[in-house]
Parts: sequence; structure tokens; C-alpha cells
Amino acid sequence: MSDHTPVQDTSFGKKAGGPVEWLDDRLGLAGAGKKLLPVRKVFPEHWSFMLGEIALWSFIVLLLTGVFLTFWFDPSMAETVYAGSYEPLRGLEMSRAFASTLEISFEVRGGLLMRQVHHWAAAIFVAAMIVHMLRIFFTGAYRKPREVNWLVGLGLLTLGLVEGFAGYSLPDDLLSGTGLRFVDGLIRSIPLVGSYLEFWIFGGEFPGDIIIPRLYMAHILLIPAILLALIGLHMVLLVYQKHTQWPGPGHTENNVVGYPLLPQYAAKAGGFFLVVFGFTALMGATLQINPIWLYGPYNPSEVTAGSQPDWYMGFVEGAVRVMPAWEFTDPLIGYTWSMNVFIPAVLLMGVMFTLLGVWPFVEQWITGDKREHHLLERPRNAPVRTAFGVAGMTAYGVFWIGGGNDIIATKFDLDIYDITRFVQVGVFVLPVLAFIITKRICIGLQRADANRILHGYETGIIERGPDGSYSERHAPLAVPQQYVLTTHDRLPELEEPQETDENGVPAPNGRKEKLRARLRRFYYHGAVDKPTEHDVDHAAEHFAEHDGHPVGLGEDFQGVSETGIPRSH
Repeated sequence: MSDHTPVQDTSFGKKAGGPVEWLDDRLGLAGAGKKLLPVRKVFPEHWSFMLGEIALWSFIVLLLTGVFLTFWFDPSMAETVYAGSYEPLRGLEMSRAFASTLEISFEVRGGLLMRQVHHWAAAIFVAAMIVHMLRIFFTGAYRKPREVNWLVGLGLLTLGLVEGFAGYSLPDDLLSGTGLRFVDGLIRSIPLVGSYLEFWIFGGEFPGDIIIPRLYMAHILLIPAILLALIGLHMVLLVYQKHTQWPGPGHTENNVVGYPLLPQYAAKAGGFFLVVFGFTALMGATLQINPIWLYGPYNPSEVTAGSQPDWYMGFVEGAVRVMPAWEFTDPLIGYTWSMNVFIPAVLLMGVMFTLLGVWPFVEQWITGDKREHHLLERPRNAPVRTAFGVAGMTAYGVFWIGGGNDIIATKFDLDIYDITRFVQVGVFVLPVLAFIITKRICIGLQRADANRILHGYETGIIERGPDGSYSERHAPLAVPQQYVLTTHDRLPELEEPQETDENGVPAPNGRKEKLRARLRRFYYHGAVDKPTEHDVDHAAEHFAEHDGHPVGLGEDFQGVSETGIPRSH
């Protein structure tokens, strides 16, 4: 017998019941909620699934703080003389955008806190999206039927970068203006149409007088609307296709093991939102970011020493800094081709996002796997994919070093030219080394898994045999752990494509099939297959035959578990 009174029988419930029933009779809210809101949608429980939630909740924080900032920000490039409370800049000519940002920082109650929370939330938003997409990539969560959702996520990441740059440029300070000048150079470097695009975007020669208002409208209206639409589509596809999950007992391709949306998951998600909001607010209150009053207003003839873009665009900056001076003038049309800017910036980003977009389809074509996948794949069980991912991260990190070569040189007392040469060589060498090392590590982990399945785990108990030799005792893995280590596909049989049919006629698409066969061999080369059912049964018999060495209780050390933790036998 419960001591709790049903909510409908409380005084509040009786008072609220009338209006709620009135609305339900006229709008059918209860029935619509059951049809539209997936209240029984099951969400699996694993910490890695929270990465996407961090991106979602930080976006909500961006919307809330952004609304606050729009009340005082003036997106105008009109000149004014600063007469605010910050004494070092008083009497200086600046744009209304910069002056209003100073007003928000020093004169609006809570304005500086909101600015900093907004900026930190933007950094967390992009970081969470990148880490979330890395998790999806390394676990193969983009495989059929989620290729479209992968493209939606890629679109979200692209727009998030553009949105971050637009917001970064709005204060019209010297640092953000330098970044805007950098982008102006990227646009100009586009062959043939670059100068026309610059005049169209800036309304004339850089900097013009309309770029801040245009960026403002894109930042607060256009891009957020598209982001909201893509987030909605992302969530609808997530619900429709059901959530992926890690392998484990009871986890199959046809079910999802976890908690329903209401009430458990909704309560957890709500609490997690408060955690993200509180953590971001704590960062905004204690960690300074983007102190524009130290940079001063933007002046096209000046550049801030040690200028750095936001961290997520540092790889583009680094690629441009270390690119050789490849520039030439076409004698026929007199046009200057700035390959030293176009290749490392425009072309690099285009190639990177194109490769990310086509990867799910290329992998599917190479492997020939067109089945639906709802169980995630451990990164070690896809060595080539994991190696490619680490190689890409390595190239990103090397370019990042190039983007901060001046800061690294001054802080560590190094020669900036040595750093540049290291990046120029390292961007070609280090990703290859990372690929080889990562693949070997994955194959080693596959062998270790197979060994643990067949021979058990090391208990830490050393036994001495009759002949005086020493050996370590092994214990069989528990069945649930064996299930986790074996819940992945067996390696396919690699067959050479037929060059001719039974009549000797050359097979259609022969060259394409040969290429596919080579890529397939490369994709699966060196991978270790999981033990067969016969191998597992044989190992179980072996353990049964050697189960005659019990360890007496009461000893100080009684071995370790399969996770390496001391345990009692």
C-alpha cells in the first residue's frame, strides 16, 4: 500500500484538472502527444552518447544568452567617438558595433558574464560536435541506414563553424577584424570569381560598411534557423531509425536496451542540461575569453601581434602559414593565381568535407556490406577505418601547430622557421606513421581479444610445476564478456573478380571490380578474425580439464579479475 497521494487527488491536481481537461477536449493534446511524442522511445545508457547531448544543450545556452545580447548590441559600422566607462579607450573613434560591445561588457548588468558564457558555449558547441562525429566515425554508427543522418551531422558541423566565425567577427575589434581580413584573402584567392565574390559579400572593397550588419543577420536569424531545422531533422531520424547501441548481453540488431524517454531519460537529460549550463556559466564567470578592450577597434592598417583564430579554425590558419609561395600570373589574361592561399584554405576545406561526406558510401562500396547495422563496432575491429581517422586527426593537429607557430616560437624560445619546416614535412610524414601505428595497435588488440577468449585472462597467480617451471594461471572469461568480444562480423572471404564469363566475353565493369578487389584486400589486410564456435568450445573443455588448482581463501593476494582488479576466488 503506497503512502503517496495521486496527483489528481491533491488540491493542486483538482484545481488544475479543470483547465487541462478543457484544453484536451478542444485540442486533443493527450492523443496528439501519444502520436507525436515518442514517450516509449528507448535510449541506451552509455557515456559516449552524452557527447551529442552536450552539443545540443550548449546550443540551447547559445540561444538563451544570444537573445540577451541582442537587446544591447548595435550591428552598425557607423563611426562614433567612445565616451563610455572604460577610460583607456575614451575619446577613440570606433564603430557602433565595437562601442556597443564595450557597453555590454562594462555598463550592462551581467553583460560581461553573458558575453563570456556565450563565447564559451560556442567553443563547447563546436568541440562537442567534432568529438561526437569522431565517436560516430570510429564506431561505424554512420553505416546503413544512417548515411543521411551522417550528412545532416556534417551539415551541422559546417554551419556551426560558419556561425562561430560570424559571431566572432561581430564585435569589430582588431582581432576579429584581422580574422575577417584573412577570410577576405581566402575569397580573393578563388580563381576568376574571387574578386567578384568579395565585392558582392562586402559591398565593395574590404572592409566596406555593410559586412557587420550582414553577418549579424546571418548570425542571429539565417544560420540559427537552418541549424534548428537540421537539429530537428537529426532528432526525427534518430527516433525513426532507433538508437545505436554497444554490443552486450541482450543487445541485438533488432532491439534497443535502455530507458524510455518518459520519465527516466527525460529526467536524466534535464539534469544533464542543468549540468552543462552550470559548467558553462562557471567558465564564463571565472575564465576570461575574448577581452576585446585589450585589442581595440578594428583598423585595416593594423594587425594585432600574435593574432590567432578560434581554435576550431586554427588548422586552416596553419595550412596557409606553412604553404610555399606558389603564385603566378597568367600571361594570356593577366590574372594572378594565388595558389599559396587557395590550395591550403579553400581547397583544403573543400576536400576535407567532401571526403567526410562520401566516406560512408565509399566504405559500403569497398566492403559490399549493404545490411542494416544498429550495433556499434569497436574501433579495433575496423583497423583501416580507425587508422584513417587517427591519420586525419594527426594532420589536423600538425596544421594546428602551424597556426600557432609564432606563439610556440616565443613561448618555447624556438626558431619559427624550424617550426614551419617541421609542419611542412610532418603533415606528409606523421599521418602516414599514425596510420601504420594505429593499424598495428588495432590488430594487436584483436589478437589480444582472441587470446582472452580462447585462453582466459591472467589472474596474477603464479604456479610452479613439478619440473620447476613457473606459469601464470588463467581463468575463463564470463559469458557476457565473451559475447561482447565476439559480437561482430566475421571477415569476408576475399575473391578475385572474374575477368570473363563462361563464354570468354570480358566481364562488364571489369576494371572497376578489380579496383574494388584491391581496395577490399587493403581494407581487410592483417585483420584478425574472431574465434569460431568450435574454438570456443575447445577452450572451454581445456579449462574444465585443468580446473584442479583451487586457491585457498584467506590469502593476502588471491589473483585479479578480468579487469585487473584484485579479487577473491
